[in-house]
Amino acid sequence: MKQKLSKKSLAGIGMIGVFLLMLCCPKEVFNGASEGLLLWFQILFPTLFPFLLITDLLMATGGIRMISKVLSVPFGILFRVSGEGSFAVVAGFLCGYPMGAKITADLIRNQSISVEEGTYLLSFCNNTSPIFIMNFLVWKTLDRKELLLPSLVILLGTPVVMSFPFRKIYKSGRKRGEGRNTLGMQRNYIMKKKSVESCMMDSFETIVKVGGYLIIFSVLLKLAEQTGQKNIAATLLLSTLEVTNGILMIAKKFPEISTAYPLLIGLTSMGGICSMAQTQSVIRGTGLKLSDYIIQKLATAMAASGFAILYAKFNF
Repeated sequence: MKQKLSKKSLAGIGMIGVFLLMLCCPKEVFNGASEGLLLWFQILFPTLFPFLLITDLLMATGGIRMISKVLSVPFGILFRVSGEGSFAVVAGFLCGYPMGAKITADLIRNQSISVEEGTYLLSFCNNTSPIFIMNFLVWKTLDRKELLLPSLVILLGTPVVMSFPFRKIYKSGRKRGEGRNTLGMQRNYIMKKKSVESCMMDSFETIVKVGGYLIIFSVLLKLAEQTGQKNIAATLLLSTLEVTNGILMIAKKFPEISTAYPLLIGLTSMGGICSMAQTQSVIRGTGLKLSDYIIQKLATAMAASGFAILYAKFNF
């Protein structure tokens, strides 16, 4: 009991400190909240909300079963996942954070996949979208078109490579040839009958959570910048709070491309602490552990950075 109280007290003291800092730096709070809100409204909302809605509708109408039948064999062979799990893989690689986690969590709630398979899926299928990699990282920040292909290969290929060791740790228990005998197809789908309005409300709830965390971490980043970025360690630490602003910080601090590129690839692969908080908000109550996910993302980020270092060594 004393331990719980002490943890609660420490959290309370921390919040008081943040509150006082916000009172002392109202301009930074306003700028951080404004930047986070604009990023959410102009980029995340139009990019993510349509996919949140359509995936919810696919689950509500049973459309995911049709997609699963098509994907179950190739993805079952490559990743050893069920047909339903293969849909989470596709969405997680194409749609960006936190779509892979959201679909995995929904499949667990609907009893379409097991928690064991969900843990394995979460280890590699919740990633930065190719659109973000192309538009923001390569074209806007690095401004080097020749880095487009290697960046996509490293950032999308590393999670695929890491899925093999993760499978041995969080294996789903599937064997080769079980592509069509998935958990979701062996039992009746436990789908709630949801109207379009209900799906819209669920999607709005998710996108608002994502936006809320983005605004919070944008404000925290602005406040933290008040302490200064006098050394490399401070810059690297602050950059991990939120990936978009973090990428800009690293690019500004490290003008030399051979140094910046591996750091940017590692941060983009990890997704930042903000994306981890977003992931926690969508997997809550499913049995999936955030601690496992953090370890998996850090391992993947280190591997991606390693590949980027090798590329930089022979090309820069």
